[in-house]
Amino acid sequence: MESLPALLLFTFSASITPGPNNVMILTSGLNYGIRRSMPHLLGIVLGFSFMVLVIGFGFGLLFARFPLLHTVIKIAGVIYLLFLAWRVWTTSPREIEGTNKPPLNFLQAALFQWLNPKAWMMATSGIATFASAEASTVQIMLIAAVFMIASFTCTGSWLVFGAALKKLLSQPGPRSIFNRVMAALLVLSLLPTLQELATTFGLGTSN
Repeated sequence: MESLPALLLFTFSASITPGPNNVMILTSGLNYGIRRSMPHLLGIVLGFSFMVLVIGFGFGLLFARFPLLHTVIKIAGVIYLLFLAWRVWTTSPREIEGTNKPPLNFLQAALFQWLNPKAWMMATSGIATFASAEASTVQIMLIAAVFMIASFTCTGSWLVFGAALKKLLSQPGPRSIFNRVMAALLVLSLLPTLQELATTFGLGTSN
């Protein structure tokens, strides 16, 4: 309980900053509205909270023992995010209005957390910083609960903001430009992970 204020500050500051989840939910709010994007939002919130629980109960030790597995997941995450960026870039507003391309559903958003580099950073940093060496079940569940509240509040605010932009960007032209900017931000969010992977495989280093 002594570290609860610091945990609240960490979770809210980490959850409100731009990242793949927030960029995608902002885009979904603009294109689909709040109601159709709610499964996406709940998938993020509950999927990430479950991820924190799993890592807190020792799953992170698996990656410490088999680092190659973590690298494989990072590569898969990069590929999937590039696919999502391409989908956002190429989907026209008229296609969305015709419901030819639905938003992410609950399961897709929940599973995406395991491919999201920022989610891994937040979950592992939160557990490493605020859980004791022999963390109890209650302690891990408290950390996950705080993350869940922060995620719902902060990511939900991105969704509401995206839905508010829908009226301002009612024409297909400006909305298409917005979607492409969001796709570019998704790609930019991958740069730290790409640099880490390049270091892992010894790329870009001089002898």
